[in-house]
Amino acid sequence: MTTPRIHIVTLGVGDLPRARRFYEALGWRASSTSNEAIVFLKGAGGVLALYGRAALAEDALAEDLPTGFAAVTLARNAHSREEVDAWFATAVAAGAHAMKPPQEVFWGGYSGYVADPDGHLWEFAFNPYFVFDEQGNLALPD
Repeated sequence: MTTPRIHIVTLGVGDLPRARRFYEALGWRASSTSNEAIVFLKGAGGVLALYGRAALAEDALAEDLPTGFAAVTLARNAHSREEVDAWFATAVAAGAHAMKPPQEVFWGGYSGYVADPDGHLWEFAFNPYFVFDEQGNLALPD
């Protein structure tokens, strides 16, 4: 059996050009394989794809339900509290809605939440118990 991985996370978006601009403002870079229907954004260790919300629902044979909290968040882990603050400020300046400003949290770390222009929640967090490998990937113990 192979090692479990997530290669691509696809977000359904209402306005593809707006979503692309937002994520590029956060440092993601679009691949040349992107087109007017889908954008593939390159990141370390995986790909974030942006696809029209209605088209994504149709492709998955799913009902396109109204937005709201979908019990899913995406997260980016920082090396410091200051890095969390910087990411949060960059995201808000690029059009994110501040949901929860960065703050000390019950589990001993520091985190805050933003919603991208389509309402997808991102947590920016510093966890003093996490370490990163040489490539910058989160290195969880066995």
